Amino acid sequence: MDTSYSIASPVKASTSQRRLLLLESYSIQLFIFTVLISISSLSLADPQGYLKESQPEWLQLASTQGPTNLPELKLDNAKSKSRAPSWAFAFDNDVLVPGHRDQDYTYGINFTQSGITPDNSSLPFATALTVIDSWLGNDHQPTAGAIETFSREWGAFGFTPEDITISAANPEDRPYASLLYLSNSREEIDLVNNIAWKSTLTVGMLGLGLVGELQNIAHKNTAGTRAEGWDNQISEGGEITARYAIARQQYFDHFSDNVEVKSTIQASVGYLTEASWGLSMRAGRIHSPWSSFNPELASYGEKSSYSSSAKAINEHYFWSGFAIKARAYNAFLQGQFRDSAVTYQQHELRPLLIEAWAGYTFAFKQGYRISYVLRGHSSEIKHGAGDRNLLWGGIIIARSI
Repeated sequence: MDTSYSIASPVKASTSQRRLLLLESYSIQLFIFTVLISISSLSLADPQGYLKESQPEWLQLASTQGPTNLPELKLDNAKSKSRAPSWAFAFDNDVLVPGHRDQDYTYGINFTQSGITPDNSSLPFATALTVIDSWLGNDHQPTAGAIETFSREWGAFGFTPEDITISAANPEDRPYASLLYLSNSREEIDLVNNIAWKSTLTVGMLGLGLVGELQNIAHKNTAGTRAEGWDNQISEGGEITARYAIARQQYFDHFSDNVEVKSTIQASVGYLTEASWGLSMRAGRIHSPWSSFNPELASYGEKSSYSSSAKAINEHYFWSGFAIKARAYNAFLQGQFRDSAVTYQQHELRPLLIEAWAGYTFAFKQGYRISYVLRGHSSEIKHGAGDRNLLWGGIIIARSI
């Protein structure tokens, strides 16, 4: 990862310094990768055994029968129904918050298809994702009471400094940055123990001009200010990037039918290398499965669509949560292998972040649902004009088929 520039100095570091910084970045990412293995190792302790120990007697008996004698699993609780295919479209923007803002995580758009069965996945990275999961031990054996689904997502998002009228590189603020990406996700849900594992493989391009052009087209049509500095973005001209993330969600079922609470442990390696722990809740008229709603898995525009794979039902609820993140590498601030006009070094960034969100969802019985979310996190940059908290809003429209 190229960390050859500092906001404190425009002079290029020596070759030895660059090699040292690259080695430091790789070492940090290797450490976070061990966290991934540690999290996934929780699934290695005889998945068949832990399922049998907590299954009701009738389910244990059914699991010992042959395929022709295995009864169909029907759980009366509506929150345990099987997945249904769905799609969702999300639009994030920092102007969707009280007051006028056009900086930091400035906008994102994505489209997601969820509830794809393994047999019909046809996903470009499904095989690679399954291989990585298997290597890390995140490969549970299919059992009664377990569901496995895939999803795919296309999207783009971008970052800008506070003053977008400056065309020259501004070393006093955060750099322009963008990502155009395609991701595949795999989810395994244990309905007996209320545990869900979700892994995601994302491949994308940093530094493409398309994201900036889309922003300026939108600003032109809304009489907004033109962003002049996109030629100075991270990895200007394009650079391939990738990220693998794994998350373990635990649902706490001792709350009332109108309140759901779950905790999530997540880690990732790639353009965002980090580990996190968070709590999330939703309260209201809830009929969809707890595992179908995952706002805690969002990373800026990625996974911000929260598409529900619940069947078409009527429900409405408030939701909120927070997460503590230990971030070791951020390509949108530190750059990657290509030289960039403005980048930050690791010691100029805060390793710990607090992220929080709150929103409201209304779902119609025809299958459509609409959500609004307000999300932000604490400042990642230690000094200068870029030292500020991030805040943005999002609108999500989804439909269960």
